[in-house]
Amino acid sequence: MGCQDQLLVSKVCEIYYQISKLETLKPSEHVDMLFTQLVLTCMPPSSIDVAKLCKRVQEIRSKLIRLCGQAEGLLEAHFSTILGSFDNPIDHLNIFPYYSNYLKLSHLEFNILMQHCAKVPTRVAFLGSGPLPLTSIVLASYHLTATTFHNYDIDPSANSMASRLVSSDPDLSGRMRFHTTDVMNVTSALKDYEVVFLAALVGMDKEAKVRVIDHLAKHMAPGALLMLRSAHGARAFLYPVVDPCDLRGFEVLSVFHPVDEVVNSVVIARKYPMPVNSSVLVDHQGLGPMILPAKCSDQIQCFNPCFNPLHQINMIEELTVEEQLS
Repeated sequence: MGCQDQLLVSKVCEIYYQISKLETLKPSEHVDMLFTQLVLTCMPPSSIDVAKLCKRVQEIRSKLIRLCGQAEGLLEAHFSTILGSFDNPIDHLNIFPYYSNYLKLSHLEFNILMQHCAKVPTRVAFLGSGPLPLTSIVLASYHLTATTFHNYDIDPSANSMASRLVSSDPDLSGRMRFHTTDVMNVTSALKDYEVVFLAALVGMDKEAKVRVIDHLAKHMAPGALLMLRSAHGARAFLYPVVDPCDLRGFEVLSVFHPVDEVVNSVVIARKYPMPVNSSVLVDHQGLGPMILPAKCSDQIQCFNPCFNPLHQINMIEELTVEEQLS
């Protein structure tokens, strides 16, 4: 590990120790300052591979991701409560401090999605939508304006807050559904969706994330698209990493790593149809056909986003990042 990476890891560990001593992760000036420092430390492009870190740092990273997830949930609940006090919450979404990031991320995901969709999807599921389902709201408001969104969350209070945000909007209230259940309990309903979004914090560690992905591979419709959020470089101290090889039962279409203030990488994959010949590997755990993608067999396709120049987001494809930083 290079000198710069060692300095970065030391800084991240220092911030972790400060965060771990907090009495509460609820939004406050001190809590906000520490998490802002953490994000700013992890945002610059980095060649660091978190999978190669020592065991102690790996453990700190796992704990830090959980702390980030808890803090993010509390922040969203805080602002969802504030927004819910307005007559028309949708008109005030910009009070959320990271709203512009969601606008950019949703625009990016829509552009990537439409590169691989034969037609505009009519039914979309978002798993892990939380108390402030900004991705669903932004996509439904600006990009998929005739699509029905089914939002799943395990927390009934999160769904209650989320539904209140759209209840006064005549359009969104008719196209946004909220379901309170564990993702792992959703089975036959998954076959109804052309696209499934999986939130970054559903599956907080590698094993849990893979279990969710395997579950989706068993129950999603053949040919349906799965959009996931991952992390790259030092940003993997903030969110779990989804490696293309984790996506058994799916064909990985593209992986993209933003280099601006959008933190999450975006992965899009297609559920395999049933195998039609013996040349397709079959996973005997019931996950369907399996082709080793990306770093396993160079299956990722390159993508050139055709964005409006006014909204263009600087992007680099995974292999390009690694080449530039090596």
